[in-house]
Amino acid sequence: MTVVLSLVEVSKTFKQDSRSLPVLDKITLDVGEEFVAILGPSGCGKTTLLRIIAGLEKPDSGKVVLHKQDARVGFIFQFPTLLPWLTVLDNVALPLRANGMSWSEARERAKKYLSLVGLQTFEDFFPKELSGGMKQRVNIARALAVEPTILLMDEPFSNLDPLTAESLRSEILDLWSLGVTTVRAIIMVTHSVDEAIFMADRLVILTPRPAKIAGIVEVSIPRPRDRRSPEFQKLEDKVYELIAA
Repeated sequence: MTVVLSLVEVSKTFKQDSRSLPVLDKITLDVGEEFVAILGPSGCGKTTLLRIIAGLEKPDSGKVVLHKQDARVGFIFQFPTLLPWLTVLDNVALPLRANGMSWSEARERAKKYLSLVGLQTFEDFFPKELSGGMKQRVNIARALAVEPTILLMDEPFSNLDPLTAESLRSEILDLWSLGVTTVRAIIMVTHSVDEAIFMADRLVILTPRPAKIAGIVEVSIPRPRDRRSPEFQKLEDKVYELIAA
């Protein structure tokens, strides 16, 4: 396996006044060119770990190693964080502009990724004119437009209606499997065991905080995966056992 990212004994404690809350305890993990889902009890530190990988939080000890020198990280947040006064096109172009790209170049690349998520005819719309699913598609296009090596997703479908969520899961998997983006690894935080097994190649299950790795489950079921199959149900049982242990 070609390793894209390594977590080496990553620990984190939140401190406020005289109180401290240990969240992560020496998390060590190698991530290759694969789709990894992180699961665990609510409040165990899944999102904190994702934010540390993104560089949005600093670990108290340990380190995150990107094995490709020019590796970039894209982040799809749980809620679409779109600027209401910018058009869809300019919302996607803005991070590129912030990285020094000219507006013309940034908009050209933004058009490419809006097309990939099926929003090429909505470039001149404003966020208030979009449905929740469309806003999340803009969020996805913006994360992909920075042409990341590693794509991080923090419960990206949890605030969508079931049909829209299912459609977006399939679209993400299509983009991933077809290799039409620069993404080489995806790491997704989710509370849904079903979603994790449906989408990921490996499941990393965390214990209650301070979180350690309770187990890693390989998902070898060929895609597209049938949730009703005995293999799928067996994996679900195994993951629930690890979460409840």
